[in-house]
Amino acid sequence: MKRLLERFNQHGLFIKMFLVMVISIVTVSVIITFSTIRMSERLFMETFSITNSKVINHIKTSFESFSYSIVKASNNIQQSGKIKSFLTDKDTNSMSMMKAYYSMDQQMSYIHSNVDAYELNIVVAGINGRMYSSNYAYWPVSAVDLRKYPITDQKKLTYHYLGSSENNQAPMIVASKALVERSTGNIYGSFYIGIREKDFKQFYSNYTSYGNDVVVLDRSGVVVSSNKQDLLGQEAIELLHYAKEIEESDMAYIDADVMGKNHIVLAEYLPSLDMYLVNLINKEIVMHQLINKKAIVLISTVIVVAALLIVFLISRRLTRSLRKLVNQISNMAKYDFDKYVSVNGSYETRQLAQAFNFMLDELHNYVDELIQTQKKQRNAELEALQQQINPHFLYNTLTSVKIMVKQGNQEKAAETINALISLLQNAIGNISETITVEQELSNLKNYVFINHVRYGERIKVNYFISPDCLSYQLPKLIIQPFIENAFFHAFNHKAGGYIHILVAIEGDRLICEVVDNGDGMEMKANKLPNFKNKRKLFSGIGVRNVHERIKLLYGEQYGVKISSEIGVGTKVKIQLPLLKEENITSI
Repeated sequence: MKRLLERFNQHGLFIKMFLVMVISIVTVSVIITFSTIRMSERLFMETFSITNSKVINHIKTSFESFSYSIVKASNNIQQSGKIKSFLTDKDTNSMSMMKAYYSMDQQMSYIHSNVDAYELNIVVAGINGRMYSSNYAYWPVSAVDLRKYPITDQKKLTYHYLGSSENNQAPMIVASKALVERSTGNIYGSFYIGIREKDFKQFYSNYTSYGNDVVVLDRSGVVVSSNKQDLLGQEAIELLHYAKEIEESDMAYIDADVMGKNHIVLAEYLPSLDMYLVNLINKEIVMHQLINKKAIVLISTVIVVAALLIVFLISRRLTRSLRKLVNQISNMAKYDFDKYVSVNGSYETRQLAQAFNFMLDELHNYVDELIQTQKKQRNAELEALQQQINPHFLYNTLTSVKIMVKQGNQEKAAETINALISLLQNAIGNISETITVEQELSNLKNYVFINHVRYGERIKVNYFISPDCLSYQLPKLIIQPFIENAFFHAFNHKAGGYIHILVAIEGDRLICEVVDNGDGMEMKANKLPNFKNKRKLFSGIGVRNVHERIKLLYGEQYGVKISSEIGVGTKVKIQLPLLKEENITSI
């Protein structure tokens, strides 16, 4: 998992670029494909609605021609005296009846000749019980039942639907009207002009197809004709509602759900028949026939895959040189600025590599100058501190010598002067930044001797120096400040005590410790105590100066650590690198 994560990080730029391009290309392709399909559907709906509107108008014209023929036949029947006589006269004898039927047949043949273009069946019935039919075998109801239908007494020409009967006769659309005496207004008979539904649908059947259906509704919402046989005689209130809405709102079409499927609904009112002509276009079926969505999606997918392949190759080529440059930079060891990166790849990568190498050159120059400046500054600071020997230390030491001379203790006075001379010579006269442990030990002993002469020997000092440490180098005046602090700040409450000075090798480090059993002090976690308000009796070099000097000289892993406990004492631990005299020139 870790290795996989590292590999991902190495190719992070390429992966991010490729993912962004993938998302962008796929998003654009989906949007374009969806927009294309939607625009195609909208264009289809507009075009199809216009085309079908023209078709509906053509069908409407055919129905109006049919209705005109029915009206003409109706007027002829109403105006015929022979037909009136046939329907009103009573039977006298067989001869007169035969003549009446013959005359009726002649008259109806003439009337029927006006509607020969249509497969019509005409039935005339009178109040005298007589009935004439051009072909009653087609009718789905008997003559007796026909007389009982509500359509019999209608004084206005109306159209009705007669469904299939038990004798399996086909359903019919029937135009009927009562025959009325003009002078009295009395009804003397009725006529019925019927057309079988299968013949009625010939007006529009040529314009229907799979998914493109026609439905004819009467005023009550009953389907009187349709190319979908299962709808005949059914109530389609929903379709009637859409048809009325289109008529009232003067809309071209309605996009609606009909019978659980999405349809485009076009409708036209047929005033001559008092019916609605409805055109149903199944969007799913027709769209599938006209718009191949699978082909569009397949083409879009092929284009996307090809585009992604091209983007993959281009992105990989563009990021390869940059990735190599990043790997070279990231594989450099920390603080190892001597390795230059190779200049190759694309123009941008070469420019970055050249800029990075130029930056390394500038960094080398800056680091060299900084090291020289810090070295000069460090030497100047040390030299300044070495000159800050406290005058009171000299005054008090010389006063002590003077008193010893007056008391006649010339030998001890001479030892004190020798110790002072040696101490001043090493502190001020020695220009070297480092000295050996042996020299530092000699300085410490001289400093301790002078303090014992001045203040007495209530504080004992013990030296525990490992013999193999004497030749190692350490910075001047690195231990003295802690001895001074121990002498003058550790035994303010206790009458006396001891100070142990220990120097030994621990691993690859030189360890110097100053341990006392004095008063102790409170310590803050990971912080050195602040002695800046304490007087320095010998030099201006304090505890914090020592710690900062060590870190500046040798690095953050070295320095001073102090631990203390009130009433128990204080322990100072100084950690330094193991340095011989031949190594000093490299510092």
